[in-house]
Amino acid sequence: MNILVVLVPSSVFLGLLALFAFIWTVRSHQYDDPEGAAERVLFTDADEENGLNQSASLENENNEISSP
Repeated sequence: MNILVVLVPSSVFLGLLALFAFIWTVRSHQYDDPEGAAERVLFTDADEENGLNQSASLENENNEISSP
């Protein structure tokens, strides 16, 4: 029961610390563009994907040609 004397104030302190950290991030505009990251994931650049796939296929072709 004596441990509650330590645990309750420390948990209240950590909770308030987390609340103040959250308020600080909101006031410093950390959450201004939540849709931007979601849209960047959905709309990838097709040229980059094709370039990566083409380079992998070229490496495979070069390995097949050089082998006897």
